Amino acid sequence: MKIANIEFPEKPLFLAPMEDVTDAAFRLMCKKFGADMVYTEFVSSDALIRSVKRTEQKLTLYDEERPVAIQLYGSDPVALAEAAKIAEEADPDMIDLNFGCPVKRVAGKGAGSGLLQDIPKMLEIIKAVVNAVKKPVTVKTRLGWDENSKIIVDLAEEIQDCGAQALTIHGRTRSQMYKGDADWTLIGEVKNNPRMKIPIIGNGDVKTAERVAECFDRYGVDAVMIGRGSIGCPWIFGEIRHFLNTGEHKKQLNFDEQKSILKQLVLDSIEWLDERRGILHSRRHLAASPTFKGIPNFKETRIAMLRAETKEELFEIMDKI
Repeated sequence: MKIANIEFPEKPLFLAPMEDVTDAAFRLMCKKFGADMVYTEFVSSDALIRSVKRTEQKLTLYDEERPVAIQLYGSDPVALAEAAKIAEEADPDMIDLNFGCPVKRVAGKGAGSGLLQDIPKMLEIIKAVVNAVKKPVTVKTRLGWDENSKIIVDLAEEIQDCGAQALTIHGRTRSQMYKGDADWTLIGEVKNNPRMKIPIIGNGDVKTAERVAECFDRYGVDAVMIGRGSIGCPWIFGEIRHFLNTGEHKKQLNFDEQKSILKQLVLDSIEWLDERRGILHSRRHLAASPTFKGIPNFKETRIAMLRAETKEELFEIMDKI
C-alpha cells in the first residue's frame, strides 16, 4: 500500500492522532513496537498562526518516528492553508486534516466533525491546503453528523476529487461521540466503491488482533488505525503484527515487562516536557493500561499512583505492586 510515494508493508497499522496522548514520547514508543505510521496530537491552525508556544512544540518531529503526519484542525480555509505551510516547514511526511474530532469545544466551533454539517466548507479547506503545500494531504473524518446523515460513501468521492491522497474513516457519527459500536460496514462500502482510488484507512473499536485481522479481511481496508486501544499499551502493535504475520498470538509481555515499559514512558514524557507535566501527561496511560486490570483491591493503589507528583514517588508506588 502507498500513500503518495510512501510505501507501507502489507496490512499496515497506524497510530491514531489523539490529543494529550500522541506526543513525541508516545509516538516513538509505539513506533518501537511496530506502528507503521504515527500522527501528532491535534494542531490548532489558529494557534499555530498566532505562534502559540505549546502548539509549536507539537511540530517537533524525529527521524525515528517516520513516516509521521502532522494533523491540523480549524474552520477557516485561509487559516488552515497558512497553518499547513507552517507545518510543512517541520518536514512531516504528510499533512492530515481533522474532520472527525467530536468534542464540543472543537465541533461546536465548526471545526473537526463540525464540518460534517458544512460539506462545502470542508471541501474548500481540503482544496486550499492541497494547493498550499507540496506534502501529501490526507483526511480523517466520520460516517456523518448523526444517524440520519451517514454521508461518507458520497463524501469520500468528493474528498478524493479535492486532492486528498488518503482517507481515514472512524466508524461512528459525531452524535455517537465514542459510544456504541463502531460500524465498519460503510467503511467497507467506501473501500469497495470502484470509483475510489486513494487508500482507505479504517478506525474504531480495534483493540484485539482478531478484530484487526477481521477488518482487513472482511472490509478490505488498506490500513487499520488504532486509537484508544493503544493508550497505556504501546506494545499492542507488536502483538497485532505478530498475529497478522503468523496467525498465532505472540507470547504476552509479563507484568514486570509491561510495568517497565510504562515507567520508561513516564521518563520519556518527563524528558519531553518536564517532571510535573510529564507525570500529568502519563497519568492517562497509567489509568488506561491493561497492565493493572484485575489486580485485587487495587483501587487505593491506583488513586495513589495517579496522585503522585514526582517520579520517585510514582515509581515507589509502582514497584510495590
